[in-house]
Amino acid sequence: MYSNDEKLKKIQQTTLNMSQIIYDFCKANEVLCYFCGGGVIGAIREGGFVPWDDDLDFFMPRKDYERFYQLWKKSDWNKRYPILRTSEKYVDHNLFTTIRDSETTFIKTYQSDLDIPHGIAIDIFPLDVAPESSYKQKVQKVWALIYSLYCNQIVPKNHGGMIAIGSRILLKIVSGSKARYCIWKYAEKQMTKYNTSITPFVTELCVGPRYMGNIYHAEDFTASIERPFEKTMMPIPVGYDRYLKKTFGNYMERPSKDKQVSVHDSVYIDPDNSYKKYKGIYYLTNKEDK
Repeated sequence: MYSNDEKLKKIQQTTLNMSQIIYDFCKANEVLCYFCGGGVIGAIREGGFVPWDDDLDFFMPRKDYERFYQLWKKSDWNKRYPILRTSEKYVDHNLFTTIRDSETTFIKTYQSDLDIPHGIAIDIFPLDVAPESSYKQKVQKVWALIYSLYCNQIVPKNHGGMIAIGSRILLKIVSGSKARYCIWKYAEKQMTKYNTSITPFVTELCVGPRYMGNIYHAEDFTASIERPFEKTMMPIPVGYDRYLKKTFGNYMERPSKDKQVSVHDSVYIDPDNSYKKYKGIYYLTNKEDK
């Protein structure tokens, strides 16, 4: 993916700078946040970035997630680092919130046809309350899958066979943007209806099929703790060990060499220049889209 280690290091440094700004903003506004996935593994196992990883992501409980969005949107940070989320009139093929550095370029493969800020991104995922009943958990995931299809508005990647065929049919049946918006907003309402309840569980729903519907212990995400990350301190969930073991297994052991690669496909990356420089060159290359 990267032509040299220097480019990866620049991406990591930009991502870390953005994460520091986000974390400081959250602390100043009493918003609960913590790294998820590779960021947590990096903090515990590596003391910083997983060497081959290019990004950092955050979890936020749904209430904090919604409040953060409103606060950031009104802040001065939103000028350089715009906060983006799919709505009735804006579609970026994501199920979650992103913050992007508008002075850099990171054009993801599935977004190259979109006229959006294509900067280096921080992804922010909400944690929702999961019901205690295993049956209701399955129903919640079904609503999340419906939400995913009509919010993403693209066929899930790496899923062939009946899933891909079914997705194409459903998207073709409901082709209008307004109708799709109504469907995914209703599905979102159904999958998040337990957020006013108190249960022992939380779940992540605004992600791809691999992690969608994962059930975690709510107590593991009630607070954050700081751990050294590169030359600063970053937040991770207080119950990080149980979370990581459930999601990644033996997270203290590095994977085999052939799996030590970034999982993010891109069309073009330039950590030194704004994406605006590449319109019509690396994104929106179809003349009708310019």
